[in-house]
Amino acid sequence: MTLKLRIVLGLLVLVSFQSWAQSSVGGKVTTESGEALPGVNVLVKGTTLGTVTDANGEYSLNTNGDHSLVFSFIGYKPLELAINGRTVVDAVMIEDITSLDQIVVVGYGTQEKRDITGAVSVVEAKEFESRPNTQFGNLLQGKTAGVQVITPSGKPSAGFSMRIRGTSSLSGSSEPLYVVDGVPSADTRTLNPADIESITVLKDASSTAIYGAQGANGVVLITTKRGKSGEPRFEFNAYTGFSSAWKKLDVLNSEQYRDLMTEFGQNTDWSLYTENTDWQNEIFQNGRSQNYQLSASGKTDRSNYYISAGWIQQKGAVRSSEMDRYNFKVNVEQKMTNWLTVGTNINYSKYHDVDVADNTSVNSGGVILGMLSTPSNIGIFRPNGTYTSNPFQDWENPVAFTDGSDRGYSNNRLLGNLYAEVKVKPELTFRSNLGLDHQTGIYDYFLDAFGTSFGRAKKGIARNNTDFRDFYIFDNTLTYQRDIEDHSFSVLVGSVIQKTEAGSASIEKNGFSSNGIPTTNAGSTIVSAGNSRWEKSNASFISRVTYEYKDRYLLTANWRADASSAFGRNERWGNFPSVSLGWRLSEEAFFQGVEVIDDLKVRAGWGLVGNDLGQYAYIGLVGSGANYTIGDVIQPGTYPSTIQNDDLKWESTEQYNIGIDAAALNGRVSLSFDAYYKNTYDLLMKVRLPRSTGYPEGTQNIGKIQNKGLEFQISSKNLVGNLRWDTDFNITFNRNKVVDVLGQTYPGGGVASRGDVSLSLEGKPLGMFYGYVAGGVDPATGDLYYIDKNGESTFAPTADDRRFIGNPNPDFIYGMTNTLGYKNFNLSIFFQGSQGNDVFNATRVEMEGMTDAKNQSAVVANRWRKPGDITDIPRASWGVTNNSRASTRFVEDGSFLRLKAITLAYNVPAALLSKVHVNGAKLYVTGENLLTFTDYKGFDPEVNAFGSANTVQGIDYGTYPQTRNLIFGLNVSF
Repeated sequence: MTLKLRIVLGLLVLVSFQSWAQSSVGGKVTTESGEALPGVNVLVKGTTLGTVTDANGEYSLNTNGDHSLVFSFIGYKPLELAINGRTVVDAVMIEDITSLDQIVVVGYGTQEKRDITGAVSVVEAKEFESRPNTQFGNLLQGKTAGVQVITPSGKPSAGFSMRIRGTSSLSGSSEPLYVVDGVPSADTRTLNPADIESITVLKDASSTAIYGAQGANGVVLITTKRGKSGEPRFEFNAYTGFSSAWKKLDVLNSEQYRDLMTEFGQNTDWSLYTENTDWQNEIFQNGRSQNYQLSASGKTDRSNYYISAGWIQQKGAVRSSEMDRYNFKVNVEQKMTNWLTVGTNINYSKYHDVDVADNTSVNSGGVILGMLSTPSNIGIFRPNGTYTSNPFQDWENPVAFTDGSDRGYSNNRLLGNLYAEVKVKPELTFRSNLGLDHQTGIYDYFLDAFGTSFGRAKKGIARNNTDFRDFYIFDNTLTYQRDIEDHSFSVLVGSVIQKTEAGSASIEKNGFSSNGIPTTNAGSTIVSAGNSRWEKSNASFISRVTYEYKDRYLLTANWRADASSAFGRNERWGNFPSVSLGWRLSEEAFFQGVEVIDDLKVRAGWGLVGNDLGQYAYIGLVGSGANYTIGDVIQPGTYPSTIQNDDLKWESTEQYNIGIDAAALNGRVSLSFDAYYKNTYDLLMKVRLPRSTGYPEGTQNIGKIQNKGLEFQISSKNLVGNLRWDTDFNITFNRNKVVDVLGQTYPGGGVASRGDVSLSLEGKPLGMFYGYVAGGVDPATGDLYYIDKNGESTFAPTADDRRFIGNPNPDFIYGMTNTLGYKNFNLSIFFQGSQGNDVFNATRVEMEGMTDAKNQSAVVANRWRKPGDITDIPRASWGVTNNSRASTRFVEDGSFLRLKAITLAYNVPAALLSKVHVNGAKLYVTGENLLTFTDYKGFDPEVNAFGSANTVQGIDYGTYPQTRNLIFGLNVSF
């Protein structure tokens, strides 16, 4: 054989070998119902070769031999298929409807859902992707048992308040701890829901004790999105929406108002007031929202990245209210070596809002009560261009409150962390995390110096408030994991250092020559100025042990030692242990014959967690402002303002929990049941002191509060296949009681100059309504009579005749979501409800009191006018409030069932998208608050004038109501 022939034959062999080594394989991935699955990861087992299915569910890749292909996709069971020399390998993926092997984020680590022994709930991205949201609290509302999300107001700038298993403190915070990618956060308004991958709620002490002092009210762990294996993925999401008030209230018209004022004896030249203005039409408007989000993500064997940017804007359904937010997010993780991984999660947001004053009367600038109580006889402007006022009082019309001032708040926030993870050994991992939450805020206000009457009186008013808050956290943990035959265990130890620094500055000036310069430097007179700074620090040691034997017996134990600068040396450290046990009965031999049950686990746990209060709770503080005069010179003075208490210590919450988790019918039904008992003691409370001490009150550990309840959650796959129907239902029963406060009472909720309407005392739930019992209207006099403490009627009750007249705490709260799908269509219907809670309708105190020149509700047209009239509306009584005391007259049933959201979505067929090289596209329309079933007479039962207050709940006093929203959206991936 010649040399040339040998070379030719060698090349042919090499080409053949290369052709065999790089053989091509392809196919299509579908669901059991035959639908194409785009975005499925296809990996050649044992190699780094892989690809992602296209819009048609098809893939193609080269292999280095006769390997197997591994198919993986979120929500479906992993599938491995041998190639066996084939060039076409189609795959049918089965939906993973059990989710027992789901990895759940817990404190300082992760666990398989099946192995969790505490009370933990998870809300994943797929459960809220179909519903557009501006703040993440909405993602949890009605979605998980034991969690009550309170939206105290419907305005765009309003945040939310969350209670996990009830309120646990009188004077301290009852908000849970929010942790975003390992960094605790106090402000959630600037978080972008579009960046959230999952939310884990730690509810019982056995799961929150790892957070010690910060876990008394529960912990909400927020994990943002990461890249997924395969080709880089780009997503664009956009929606636009419209909002409006879903209800209006009837008020007196011009003629009826004139009649009421005449009855009062208030005479004026009515020819000057001939307008017929509908103030609700002037203040309520069609709101508008728009949202645009763009992200890029990807993952290789060494790198993982997710980058996003977004902008959202809301113009509220009340005139001038608005909010907009820019968000930028970067999550990057890089495997530097086989033993070192580093990463960062960074979020920057720029937030701005324009607030409107609610929860206050018209004479104090309240917009909602202003539009109800301003008579329709006047227009918006006088002939000279200034805002009109009530004919009998200098109360300006509500448009002056919305348009007569410039006011805006802006916030810049950088939230993120840097972390490194070192694999010391395969079973030993060290992780170090450094986090930062930096915020700066500015509030600017300017009141028109000429258009508004108050502005004219003060020659304009300008205010400027600035604030900053820096939070730092540095934690280091060492985790050891080991499996030895039937035993599996892990040990975590670590330390945490946290520090917060914050401050604010404010100035107010008046005396402006014009509206041309609205900043404080143009004012001639300083009204007030202030500046404050504070800091607080915590140091902690943490540890956790988990143990599992034969996937059957489970143990989790936590211990955390916390030190807080809020307490003195005597009690600075607090110890917070917990332990929980699990028994998986379904793995026992005696249970193997029960085929209908896939998994059955019984849980029991106990734990102790803590809560601290304020920045300098134990220190005897020095107050300023005690100035004195020597001669004609004012000298600055200070004084002791609080008494020192070196024995002040942590509020402690001890909690017991028992629960059952079960899955049945091949995972088509899963349920969870929990019963808990929660006892909070050593409450940090202000206590009245003898005057001989020189202090009116001091902070001590004296009180006890109890919460106990039941939680039930069930998920079912009612139909699978072409027609799909899933149901998720949860219901929570919680009972709250003040056990001990040394006989002290805690009033609150003062509204409409009628005194406090809420009272917390021993033996009663928090925030009970307290007032008089209204008996009815006397036909002879037209006055309202009351029932005194002896059960007798009286027209002049005393303070001792007051009693508990209502309970704002619901008997139970619940939520239900039904999701239906057929081919490319999906329909999601979400109901949320509250049952058994009362609302004190303080708006009616103003609108049915008939004591002054305010316009009134239309029902007062049926008021008593002459002896013998039979009515439930008393007579008009100028300047006299006896007929409108805080009483049962204004307590209403606040129960409601609300169609919170309904979404119809259409997934564009892959065959159409492939022509434009798009992997997926979804069109949807969402309606929010479309239907509300309630007997409540006010604008909205889902309000609270006092926001997140612990002891004042369920009061409606001209509160900005929830709105009805219609949203059209588009999601595209390519």
